[in-house]
Amino acid sequence: MLVADLITDEVPPLKNTDTIDQALHWMEEFKVTHLAVTKGKEFLGLVAESDLLDANRRPEEEIEQSKLHLLRPVIHQAQHAYDALKLMAAMNLTLLPVLDDKDQFAGSITYKSALEKFTGFSAIQEPGGIIELEMPKADYSLVQIAGIIEGNDAKVLSLYVASVTDSNMIEVTIKVNNEDLTRILQTFNRYAYRVKASYHQSEFEDDLKGKFNEFMRFLNI
Repeated sequence: MLVADLITDEVPPLKNTDTIDQALHWMEEFKVTHLAVTKGKEFLGLVAESDLLDANRRPEEEIEQSKLHLLRPVIHQAQHAYDALKLMAAMNLTLLPVLDDKDQFAGSITYKSALEKFTGFSAIQEPGGIIELEMPKADYSLVQIAGIIEGNDAKVLSLYVASVTDSNMIEVTIKVNNEDLTRILQTFNRYAYRVKASYHQSEFEDDLKGKFNEFMRFLNI
């Protein structure tokens, strides 16, 4: 999945001639704390709500005249989607502008649009079950994990690896296309894997969809 796949037209960019008041109004309307600022197709930078709320700024002042500090996060539409999420997390951004191969403004990514895309990308909607493993980083073998699952007449639909804080351990979350996990779990145990948890599709899906829907409602408040 590329950055271009995450672009949404839900949040328009500000023009350099728009006012501070207009920017704050759009931030409230679209539930973001950052907006892209453009001049034609040129990307000028990213404005933050905290800078707009500075007591010394006049609401009717144009952004270009206000001498606002504009952030310059750089991501191009041909980069991988993970690069965009990493940059948004590192800079604590609610919106990330995307540039084309000519360094011109191509659109924006929001956390909401990224989450919606990754919901489908991570096979959440597909029937099956979830297995969570914990192991030392040195013991991780995707080939062996996939071999165990496929050896039990199932397929890996998605797999996510996360580091355990202050540890040399990792957690591996696997979505498989089989709701009956009994044989797979027995095989993992036989190979001395530590199974932290397992869920049938109905158990996991209800919980995950509930949390996702709650988050979507929060973004639309």
